[in-house]
Amino acid sequence: MTHEEGGPPIVVGLDPDPGRRTALAWAADEADRRHLPLLLVLAQNVPTPGYRPLGGVPTWEEWNEALHESGNRVLKAAVTFVESRHPRVRVSGLLAEGHPAWVLREQAQNATAVVLSSWHLSAVQELFSSAAVALPLIAHAPCPVMVVPEPEHITQQPPYFVVGVDGSPQSAAAIDAAFEEAAVRGARLRALYVWHPPRFGVVDEEAAVQECRRLLSEVVAGRTAAHPEVELHQEVVRGHPVQVLTKASEHALGLVVGTRGHGGFTGMLLGSVTQGVLHHAHCPVIVVPHARHQ
Repeated sequence: MTHEEGGPPIVVGLDPDPGRRTALAWAADEADRRHLPLLLVLAQNVPTPGYRPLGGVPTWEEWNEALHESGNRVLKAAVTFVESRHPRVRVSGLLAEGHPAWVLREQAQNATAVVLSSWHLSAVQELFSSAAVALPLIAHAPCPVMVVPEPEHITQQPPYFVVGVDGSPQSAAAIDAAFEEAAVRGARLRALYVWHPPRFGVVDEEAAVQECRRLLSEVVAGRTAAHPEVELHQEVVRGHPVQVLTKASEHALGLVVGTRGHGGFTGMLLGSVTQGVLHHAHCPVIVVPHARHQ
């Protein structure tokens, strides 16, 4: 589904490093495809008032002014990048003070989606970088959050999206978003129901898998009629959800998941699966809340 020009913008959290432009390019492409405005947000944590480095120079005021000047340069360069890539996209910039997770959460209240960049680091490093922004934002944003890894990965032809299904209302919202993404990009869609066997096994494994297939067919029913142009592939895969979805993401255009849920993941909260795929996925991850922002 596309949106009319002037609808809620796509918001992208800028990385201050000009060499990291994959998320910005993804957001600009998304805005162009959906005929939406694009809002570039650069959030800066400012120094604590009264702080003085050794020697007393620069002062807090001078440091704060230098931060704003560098931030405005980053914004201007990013706007120029978008305008050269998609001249039709209406783009604006916002320089805000505060933690990026808080700033982007506020902007998400009136956004179609929020786009972030991410890069694979150690678990300890992630606590102080992209995950420190993505996880709290995903927990509270009323709109989809798209986390785009750096550097850009290699996709497979013909292009496809992957959506994780567990039979819950949350995964139903993810399926709707996945069909939209596949439709606007002319891509196929792989709907994966990951069956995670109980620790002590089941009496009839074949019956359990058949039930998974039934639930998968049930949850995608009707959506193919709304998007007949999308070629759908339904798969039930045995294994751990994070491992299976990470493997499926290797050459995908994107991986779509819901925020939380039970069901096919055998009582595992989808929140923990989301955290896992955010850390390990090879492609952009689109996290869709149950009550989607319209």
